[in-house]
Amino acid sequence: MTVHDRIVAEPFSLQRRNPAGGTKPLTAWGFANETDVLTDVLLGSPNFLRHLSTSSLSRKHLREAPCNVQIAQAQHKDLVAAYEHFGVNIHWHEPTPELPMQVYSRDSSVMTPYGAFITAMANWWRRGENYAAIRTYEKLGIPIYDMVTSGTFEGGDFNVIEEGVVLIGCGGARTQEEGARQVQSWFDKEGWETRLAFIDEYYVHIDLMVVPIAEKLTAVCLACTEPGIVDWLKGKGHEIIDVPFQDTMALGCNFMSLGKDRVIAPTSSQSLIGQLKARGFEVAAIDMSEISKTGGGIHCMAQALKREPA
Repeated sequence: MTVHDRIVAEPFSLQRRNPAGGTKPLTAWGFANETDVLTDVLLGSPNFLRHLSTSSLSRKHLREAPCNVQIAQAQHKDLVAAYEHFGVNIHWHEPTPELPMQVYSRDSSVMTPYGAFITAMANWWRRGENYAAIRTYEKLGIPIYDMVTSGTFEGGDFNVIEEGVVLIGCGGARTQEEGARQVQSWFDKEGWETRLAFIDEYYVHIDLMVVPIAEKLTAVCLACTEPGIVDWLKGKGHEIIDVPFQDTMALGCNFMSLGKDRVIAPTSSQSLIGQLKARGFEVAAIDMSEISKTGGGIHCMAQALKREPA
């Protein structure tokens, strides 16, 4: 199916969500979970990347060893090559100088089975990314499900654990409780199981410490994840792979599942990579050490647009 076919199949709309719930899933875009086979991904260009103080982690790197932007851009090219190697169709936000952090394409929007919803960024210098995301979805013909209007909310805090189950992070600095509860209310009405995870703002987003790998298999930093969340995952039958705290602080728990036991992960996450390979996973290990100084990892740099069952 071509992009034109998709535009015909799913006409662009800024008003799609049914306020009462029961919204009809899309057919050409979207996904049921974060571990099915990734076919289409949305990336942001690092062409105008600058190292800004978006979080305590990025401020730490600014003080100690600021990002070498040229090396960071080269590392992102390696990430793109990994997606191409696995046959994933790559779609791009249009790069502009005013949006230096647009490489983190997960933050400004969230894809769902019903279309994309537009977030509300916390940092003033990133709010234009939300408007740019609307243009991107219009270009692709992907409907807008809704827009966050109550407090701030960023895409790294929307964590689809399995079909119809979402873990919503709330650290206060980047995602405020008001925004988190608005998003929660939408998916409660859709019949999803939703759970809020109140995290320390130091950890930025929930996808720095909890990311699904495959069906009923989830990577978790046990050292910094609330025990109640861990028990909740285990109660759903999820096996947990623990990612050490130091690896997590180097964005080692921030990877991308491609489905069919394939993963793109940072080379720094040796414990996770070793455990995945021991289970028979194919792992594309990418050096992200320089670009991650600007505030995010592999999972932060990608918005899944379409996944299909294996």
